[in-house]
Amino acid sequence: MSGSEISTLLSQRQQQLAPWLEIHDPQTRLARLVEEARKHLPLEQALRTEAHRVEGCLVRVWFVSEFRAGHCVFRCDSDALTLKAVGGLLCELYSGLAPRQILAIEQGLLEPLRILHLLAENRQRTIARIEDKIHGFAQVQAAIAE
Repeated sequence: MSGSEISTLLSQRQQQLAPWLEIHDPQTRLARLVEEARKHLPLEQALRTEAHRVEGCLVRVWFVSEFRAGHCVFRCDSDALTLKAVGGLLCELYSGLAPRQILAIEQGLLEPLRILHLLAENRQRTIARIEDKIHGFAQVQAAIAE
């Protein structure tokens, strides 16, 4: 990807984060994310399997990745609303992108929100694992396409 394509891609991600950044207090921002997550339908029971579990947290977290029509689609769910909210937002930011686009984005996409430090350390690691899984899936899909 060219520098201008990467810049456009990052600008689009910033636009997706803009409504959340309008909330100036990180704790309020996280609370609103959690309230929004309450409205999202849970992951289908058939996908809540050990194969989709994300290690690293005492609560259960599931992550599902799919490749459709040249684009990656990610979904996440958890027994903990904070992880459902933050993991879900992360999946939303990366979903719909081609593998090469995902690989062009540096990890840490949620850093501007300044909410990760509000989570327990093991939950922070779980969110990092989800982002690792997103990039890993994109890497595999990009290699298949070559």
